[in-house]
Amino acid sequence: MAHASIDAYHSAQADDDRRVCDLLRAEIAHGLPEAEGRIWHAHPVWFLQDNPIVGYSKLKDAVRLLFWSGQSFATPGLTASGTFKAAERRYASAADIDREPLQAWLAEARTIQWDYKNIVKRKGRLERLA
Repeated sequence: MAHASIDAYHSAQADDDRRVCDLLRAEIAHGLPEAEGRIWHAHPVWFLQDNPIVGYSKLKDAVRLLFWSGQSFATPGLTASGTFKAAERRYASAADIDREPLQAWLAEARTIQWDYKNIVKRKGRLERLA
């Protein structure tokens, strides 16, 4: 069911954006095969043990790839997003996607995680997971 909803998300995109989404989905599946992908807050998001790790969403002029713990990654190329630990990269076309840093970010996403799953319980305070 989760994959069907991601398929529906992709189907709703314009051709160029769908190509970006398709490539990102394939790279995420390759780099984090153990992650569970599903639609969360209307966008495709992948989780490890119910903790959001990576997802993407269509913006006006690009597709935004978001790593919830990306500000803690060593591999350059992401831009801070929001007030917590998230960082993003925006892609206007599939040709903009450089697979080498993307796979490095996915590897870091597995080992560098902040506990977003319990952020409400902790009243907005993030803790680093081991």
